[in-house]
Amino acid sequence: MTAYSLLDLVPIVEGGSARQSFANAADLAKHAEAEGFARYWVAEHHGMPGIASAATAVVIAHVGAATRTIRVGAGGIMLPNHAPLVIAEQFGTLDALFPGRIDLGLGRAPGSDQKVARALRRTLDSSADAFPQDIIELQSYFADDGQTGIAAVPGGGARPELWVLGSSLYGAQLAAALGLPYAFASHFAPGSLDEALDVYRRHFRPSAVLAEPYAMAGFNVFAADTDEDAELLATSMQQTFVALRTTGTGIRMPPPVKGYLDTIPPQARAMLDQVLSCTAIGGPEKVRDGLAGFIARTRVDEVMLVSSIFDHDARKRSLSIAAAAMRGL
Repeated sequence: MTAYSLLDLVPIVEGGSARQSFANAADLAKHAEAEGFARYWVAEHHGMPGIASAATAVVIAHVGAATRTIRVGAGGIMLPNHAPLVIAEQFGTLDALFPGRIDLGLGRAPGSDQKVARALRRTLDSSADAFPQDIIELQSYFADDGQTGIAAVPGGGARPELWVLGSSLYGAQLAAALGLPYAFASHFAPGSLDEALDVYRRHFRPSAVLAEPYAMAGFNVFAADTDEDAELLATSMQQTFVALRTTGTGIRMPPPVKGYLDTIPPQARAMLDQVLSCTAIGGPEKVRDGLAGFIARTRVDEVMLVSSIFDHDARKRSLSIAAAAMRGL
């Protein structure tokens, strides 16, 4: 059976608060654990009104304390925003608190704009160009091999599972060269999915941590007991994407709107069709077929499900339907 995991953007909904979002995250992670999900990830975003996971390591600790067996981690940490030593210390701490359960997915996008990057106290020459060297430095801290001349405490000897994230061929090439598992962000940037997976598999070099390529890809699921109910649930995320692409700024997740797609211009509808092409919206049968088709197409080892839904209970139900579909494949 193909493994399945969960990416949670820890959404702040209209009328909600970050406090409520964190409570929902812990509850959702416990629910995912009970439904057989392999891992629960949160992602680093800054300056986004509708995403509460900016202090990513803190959120991971909160979720780790609420769960027992599911792997928890970052999908991912945007390494250009941070000194590798700081990340080694943070994830070394998490590894000590939750041994054998911590994942560290690494991305090269800033997850913000230049204004936010300056506010994070990173110089503009701390760019994505240094990403490969930053990963190697980070690995050195965890290995405690003395190559940097600095000991990460905690961090030295820690063994979080490192991943390279990407939405282009660059990440695929880097993950292959370093012999690390690779996760593709097809839940919002599906354009290069097939080519990136092919590049990763063809160029993979075995490493001390991974003998064969291991690929994961993101997939959106909006599941409900009926197709009509699922289509309504999906409109919250559709509104969020349209707002982000048309204004450049995020919004708090709005409640679903019946008939929303009929109210937007053709260019916005086309954008949604492209951005959300790796998506299943519907009842149990439709979701099962969508997941089966995606796995057959990509041959991924693991699917990272994303189910961004306004109502918390509806979101849990969506994940239960998706988990049942995965178990049945």
